[in-house]
Amino acid sequence: MTSSPAPRPDAPADAGADELQEAAAPACVMSFNAADPSGAGGLAGDISTLAAMGAHALPITTSLLLRDTAEIFDHHPIDADMVAEQARNVLEDITVAGWKVGFLGSAEGVSAVAEILSDYPDVPLVSYLPNLGWLDDDQAQPYLEAFRELILPATEVLVGNHKTLTDFLLPDWDSERPASARELAVAAGERGTRFVLVTGIMLPTKGGKGAAGTPEQFIDNVLASPQGALSGEKFEMFETSFVGAGDTLSAALAALLAAGAELQAAVGEALAFMDQTLDSGFRPGMGGVVPDRFFWALPPSDDGEGPPDGTPGDAVLPDADIPETKGKSAPRRVH
Repeated sequence: MTSSPAPRPDAPADAGADELQEAAAPACVMSFNAADPSGAGGLAGDISTLAAMGAHALPITTSLLLRDTAEIFDHHPIDADMVAEQARNVLEDITVAGWKVGFLGSAEGVSAVAEILSDYPDVPLVSYLPNLGWLDDDQAQPYLEAFRELILPATEVLVGNHKTLTDFLLPDWDSERPASARELAVAAGERGTRFVLVTGIMLPTKGGKGAAGTPEQFIDNVLASPQGALSGEKFEMFETSFVGAGDTLSAALAALLAAGAELQAAVGEALAFMDQTLDSGFRPGMGGVVPDRFFWALPPSDDGEGPPDGTPGDAVLPDADIPETKGKSAPRRVH
């Protein structure tokens, strides 16, 4: 390897800078999320997803999770002032093209993040609401109320599982009929959110039979506004539980919107990307399958199709955030 010549001692610090042609920076997306030591979701999932989509991640730690690939045992919120300071230092240096909000640790953390978001109202925000059933009620209730009051008004797209969003947006829903994506969008819209991306909507079973001889079960994933459903993707459900699917979908969508993609096209591509990561997922431990965000960088298996042997399974994760799906479309990376 040939090294570049060292600058002369009397040369200015930026000598020769004009002669360098720097590559254009990718879209920079700031993610507020918890540190997940399993690597399945949280900031680890966001960083790998954003990188796979061609964006540059700016990760802000809001909480430290104690978990493995099967369950969350505990968490330790980061002090709200420290959350804000992490973000402010970066924002003074880097122009942000998109936001991703995941788990913010505490009601105080929600408030700190909301204050930062309020200074950048034109930057698109994708907010993901995970299943927080593992959180104690005395922590969950103030957290969800703060999220409802402070994050939803700034949110362009709220992403979440159908049941999680129903419990959050329509807590008094008592009809035997499941709430529609539009009804969820209306409830979110009352708080200022423009769109919802609802995943895991169970569809009636058809007459066809799956590989195991059981009726085929499909689920729908629908983008909706208060005026109605805008687009959606139906996937076939199969018996594997995943960890980190929701973070993958929402981070992919944030990357696409930050790069300037139109919303409905971005949702379609984000869903296709998530589907491919799940289809190629791997099981690093004894819990759930982790999405492979870099499936496109791996050589094909010997038979030329499907994930490596042993990745599908039939374990059930209590905190799985999106039902298990298998679709047909392929993603496109955004640069």
